[in-house]
Amino acid sequence: MGSLDTSPTAFSALGDDASAGFQPLNPDDVRSYLHKAVDFISDYYKSVESLPVLPDVKPGYLRDQLRSAPPTSSAPFDVTMKELRASVVPGMTHWASPNFFAFFPSTNSAAAIAGDLIASAMNTVGFTWQAAPAATEMEVLALDWLAQLLHLPSSFMNHTGAAGRGTGGGVILGTTSEAMLVTLVAARDAALRRSGSHGVSGLPRLAVYAADQTHSTFFKACRLAGFDPANIRSIPTSPETDYALDPARLLEVMQADVDAGLVPTYVCATVGTTSSNAVDPVGSIADVAAVFNAWVHVDAAYAGSACICPEFRHHLDGVERVDSISMSPHKWLLTCLDCTCLWVRDTHRLTDSLETNPEYLKNDASESGNVTDLKDMQVGVGRRFRGLKLWMVMRTYGAAKLQEHIRSDVAMAKMFEDSVRSDDRFEVVVPRNFALVCFRIKPHGGGMTEEDADEATRELMECLNRTGKAYLAHTVVDDRFVLRFAVGSSLQEERHVRSAWELINKTTTEIMQDKIVAAVE
Repeated sequence: MGSLDTSPTAFSALGDDASAGFQPLNPDDVRSYLHKAVDFISDYYKSVESLPVLPDVKPGYLRDQLRSAPPTSSAPFDVTMKELRASVVPGMTHWASPNFFAFFPSTNSAAAIAGDLIASAMNTVGFTWQAAPAATEMEVLALDWLAQLLHLPSSFMNHTGAAGRGTGGGVILGTTSEAMLVTLVAARDAALRRSGSHGVSGLPRLAVYAADQTHSTFFKACRLAGFDPANIRSIPTSPETDYALDPARLLEVMQADVDAGLVPTYVCATVGTTSSNAVDPVGSIADVAAVFNAWVHVDAAYAGSACICPEFRHHLDGVERVDSISMSPHKWLLTCLDCTCLWVRDTHRLTDSLETNPEYLKNDASESGNVTDLKDMQVGVGRRFRGLKLWMVMRTYGAAKLQEHIRSDVAMAKMFEDSVRSDDRFEVVVPRNFALVCFRIKPHGGGMTEEDADEATRELMECLNRTGKAYLAHTVVDDRFVLRFAVGSSLQEERHVRSAWELINKTTTEIMQDKIVAAVE
């Protein structure tokens, strides 16, 4: 068996640099690499407007350009950055582009980027208060600040004092999917206890409810939480309620389930649905759910940000009667991914289902009951310092500038909506509640059917997206193919919205002329 030669001469032969060993956090490297990364970011934001929003690449392109196996030897950081510019950037869909109008916006800001950078550098793993006191308390503070901006009732806020914690509180998670999952689990366990079930034997009797406009992640989370797919109710909506959940219909469905021996467990109300931006009536839904003692969760992932403005706050009326609410500042409140805020009226209902207490995490602070251990309000144990970027956004910009940001986007969306309504070739399919306009080419005289209109609208989207000058996504509402024009990218200005409309107008004219020529031939 060989042995390691530990003589000083053996190591000195390696030279001064080698004797220092590998130093991944060498202070000079940290400063140099981050300066170059920051320069890259600054240059990217200056140039992103000129880049095609959608890349012209094929699946597998990156493997063809970069090494298929990891390198053995090190390389200068400049080589890494060169490959980033040459191979990665051309394959990106540029969500930061002011010409990005698809899905919902993924907003960002200098303060958020700085906060995320600092949090990444500190690299805390804040599963307990003791593991990261400042990170834990910063998250609690940021959540309470945002709750105040939203005028949430004090029952949702974290309370600490001589008497210890109150019942309400919050946690920052990665996505709305996680917020739904953890509240579904808490509601599930509460319903099982309420119905006298031993273990999970009563699980097949539990039922959950949402409108058919609710995000698909809800139905996925229900399956993950163990609910029988046969008991997941997707309640149809209609134009009569502007595609919002009808409380009367909800009552009928829940009562029918009770009559069939099921246990209504959870209702998801949405403020700003993805497809149509519908707003479910929170207060009325809470009243119906209360009849059956069912948990009510409000998904305000996108439109919750708008509710920091007094003129939109009424969409949350009745929130004092729900059990939980979540919203995602990474969508519309200038805080980069990932950042979903969840508040619950009674954190004990959440921690009773999610708490873990292994010996190696026990400590006096946790045992005292005077601190929040955020690991017990999420699926995992480890967690990032997400609260820093959210706090830095609010602390740097203040409520007035955040409200200005929201109002500017809404005004630009209204401007676009007015342009659509003034052109008789188009129709606005659903009311615009916030900064999303859902529109399509409408059937008209000359033999254009609903099917023809769908085909023309799809062709319009494909032509627009191929230009690289704009990116729009679609949905289907009442079996109609509809384009979604979402205003809100952080770099967007009125000129970008006007340019997009001009491109839509011009492309539609070309499509309609081609169809006329084809019909004649």
